[in-house]
Amino acid sequence: MSNMNPDHIPLGFFIHAYIYIYHVFLRVGEILQVGRPGARSEARGGGEFLREQLDAAQKELKLKDEECVRLSDIRNQLEQELEELTASLFEEAHKMVREANVKQAAAEKQLKEAQGKIDVLQAEVSALKTLVLTSTPSSPNPQLHPQLLSPGSSRASSRLGGHTRNKSASGALQLHTEPTQTDVATKREDKELDSVLFAEFLSWKETPSLDRSLAFISRVYREDIGPCLSFTCSELSQSVQCAVENNSLTIEPVAMSSLHTVKAIECGGPNKCALSGMSRPCRHRITLGDKENYYYISPSSRARITAVCNFFTYIRYIQQGLVRQDVQQMFWEVMRLRREMSVAKLGYFLTEEG
Repeated sequence: MSNMNPDHIPLGFFIHAYIYIYHVFLRVGEILQVGRPGARSEARGGGEFLREQLDAAQKELKLKDEECVRLSDIRNQLEQELEELTASLFEEAHKMVREANVKQAAAEKQLKEAQGKIDVLQAEVSALKTLVLTSTPSSPNPQLHPQLLSPGSSRASSRLGGHTRNKSASGALQLHTEPTQTDVATKREDKELDSVLFAEFLSWKETPSLDRSLAFISRVYREDIGPCLSFTCSELSQSVQCAVENNSLTIEPVAMSSLHTVKAIECGGPNKCALSGMSRPCRHRITLGDKENYYYISPSSRARITAVCNFFTYIRYIQQGLVRQDVQQMFWEVMRLRREMSVAKLGYFLTEEG
């Protein structure tokens, strides 16, 4: 007991000490009662004093206990609120990280698509610059217009290329392979403006749009776009037409090394066209909008889609005011693009030799 720190002595110890002293005083009072008169009354007075002190100490102890219980409840409540707040903060932080990752992935995807579109537009601009620099109405480019070559130049180029004529060929065959100057002159391509088509184009040119209720757009859809984009797989054909109209269709070449290792999603493949369903070597594939599916297409299907895309591109240029030509030049360019769609839907297309 002598080594106990007075600052850390519990209150119950003092209460028990008071009780012990109280009983000692009672015993002393009984002993002194025999020795002198009045000792009993003094002992009784001391016991009452100690009892009052004991009651006061018990009340104080009860108050301390109640205060400890109240403080303990407050501590438990604060700990619970702190745990809930911590959990809420962690959940919110994880949510923010997930949203940031999703936005980053979407931004990277949009950047990749934008870079692809920029590359395509740069290629188109380069091609247009080449056409403008090498071909003019007064001096057309012979490579772009082979029908303008004279028979003499054609035979000269044929001889330069090392191709000689078989002397034993029949006369009829010679007539087909070597037309005379008169035949070439009579078969020169010419054109005449159609008044109905030109009137529809003029009406459309006043307020250019892709509204199908307009006579010009309705005719092009009915006579060219619809037949040109009508394939065996009708559902995919409709999706392709919608993507072309929304300018969200992408055509990309297929790497030679991946022709036998990559398979298209949904339908088609390196040796089967997804649109026509025919077995053809597919060197290109398309994507529609933001979809991740790839559809392999044959050269003929690609030519048909490209012809329609070229028409829409030129129409959009007119809408945006980028075409600096008179109305008749615009009209004949539209007719040329319509002819390309007509030729493509009949199965004719250009391909690279070798």
